[in-house]
Amino acid sequence: MTSLAHCSALHYNAVMDTQLTVRVPADLKLALDEAARKMQRKSSDVVRMALQAFLQSASGVAGRPADRVRGLLGSLESGVPRLAERHREYVVESLKRGR
Repeated sequence: MTSLAHCSALHYNAVMDTQLTVRVPADLKLALDEAARKMQRKSSDVVRMALQAFLQSASGVAGRPADRVRGLLGSLESGVPRLAERHREYVVESLKRGR
């Protein structure tokens, strides 16, 4: 368990009407500061963005994993002819070669 002595307090205070205080380990605060610097945003903006993204994915808004990559399905060329039809042959051949 992380000691609270090694935590930083982050305060969320903007135009919104509620405030949230979160204690995080020092290494997480450093990573947040670095991300904020790279994004040229305030730390509080990065926290809001991360929290919103987490809550959307946790609520299932993004859908099943297959739904999230549906646009990529069939978009890559493996260079292996009839891979979908002959996948078992290719796997067995690869195992025989020790790969």
